[in-house]
Amino acid sequence: MQPTDHETELLIPLHVSYIKALDTKVDSLAYHLTTHLRMNGVYWGLTALEIMGEPQVLDKDQLVRFVLSCWDDQNGGFGSFPNHDSHILSTLSAIQILAMKDSLHVLEERGMKQTLVSFILSLQTPSGSFQGDKWGEEDTRFLYCSVSALALLGELDKLDRKRTVDHILRCGNFDGGFGRREGAESHSGQVFVCVAALSILESLDKVDVDKLGWWLCERQLDNGGLNGRPQKLEDVCYSWWVLSSLSMIKRLDWINAEKLSAFILSAQDPEGGGIADRPDNVTDVFHTNFGVAGLSLLGYRGLKQVDPTYCLPSEVVQKLGIERDYQRKR
Repeated sequence: MQPTDHETELLIPLHVSYIKALDTKVDSLAYHLTTHLRMNGVYWGLTALEIMGEPQVLDKDQLVRFVLSCWDDQNGGFGSFPNHDSHILSTLSAIQILAMKDSLHVLEERGMKQTLVSFILSLQTPSGSFQGDKWGEEDTRFLYCSVSALALLGELDKLDRKRTVDHILRCGNFDGGFGRREGAESHSGQVFVCVAALSILESLDKVDVDKLGWWLCERQLDNGGLNGRPQKLEDVCYSWWVLSSLSMIKRLDWINAEKLSAFILSAQDPEGGGIADRPDNVTDVFHTNFGVAGLSLLGYRGLKQVDPTYCLPSEVVQKLGIERDYQRKR
C-alpha cells in the first residue's frame, strides 16, 4: 500500500487554515474552558505560522492589543487572559509573541518593562528554584521560563546565575536526565527546560552530554515516534522536547530522523488540518506547533529555521543577539 499525501508531505495550507480558524469559535464551550491557556495557545499558533512562513495570517496589532490586555497591574507579569492573575508560563508566551512581532519596545514605552523584570526575579526562591506565581508551586519549567524571558528582555544580567545553575544541576539524575525538582524522575520535557536554561546561561559544559544524549535517543520507539520517559507511548510533542535537547548538545544524529519525520506527518488531519499527539487522534494547536517545530529542526524543506533554545524563529533570536550554539539537520 502506498503512503497517502498526509503521511509524506506537510499539509501547510491546511494547517494555516486550521490555526486561523481557532479564534473564530468564540461561542463554543471549549473556547471558554481554555481561557487559562489562551496566551500559550496564541504563542503556539503564531510560532507554527512563523515557521511555516505565514506570519501575516494573525494581525500584528490585534496580537499586541491582546497581550497588553492580559497585563496584571497588581502583581506585574501577564495572565493567560484579561483579568487573570499573572503566571510565568503566560508571561513568557506574552514576551515571545511581542518578540515575534518586533514589539518588545512597547513594554518600555508603557513603563512596564522594569515591573515585569521585578516580577520575574521575585519568583526565584533562596534555593535557586523558581515559582510559577505568588502561590508557590516550584518546577524547572518555571525556572526555564524565567531565564528565557529575562534573556528575551535583555535583562539576564539581573539574574543570580550561579544560584540558578546550581539548582538545575541538583535536579539532574543518575541516568543523565533531569526532573521537575530535586529527586524527581527524569522526563523529556524537564530535560528540555533544564538543558535550554543551561544553554542560555552558557553552562552546558557542566553536563555529561553523552550520557544525556543516550537517555534521549532511547526515547525513540520502533514506529519512529518519541516518548517522554521509559515505557510510555510516543507523542508528537516529544519530537520537540527530545529533538531540541539533542540539538543543543549536538547529538541530533543519534536518532532516526527519517522515521521521526514520517511519524509526525502521519499524525496530521488531512481534512481539517492540524497535528495530533499520534495518528488518528484529535488535533490541537499545541501538537501542531511542536510537530512543525520538530520538522524544522529535522531540516524539512520549506520551513523556516527554529531556534531550539527559545522555540522561536531563528531570525527573531538572531535579531535580539541572544543566540546560543546548536545543531540543525540540513
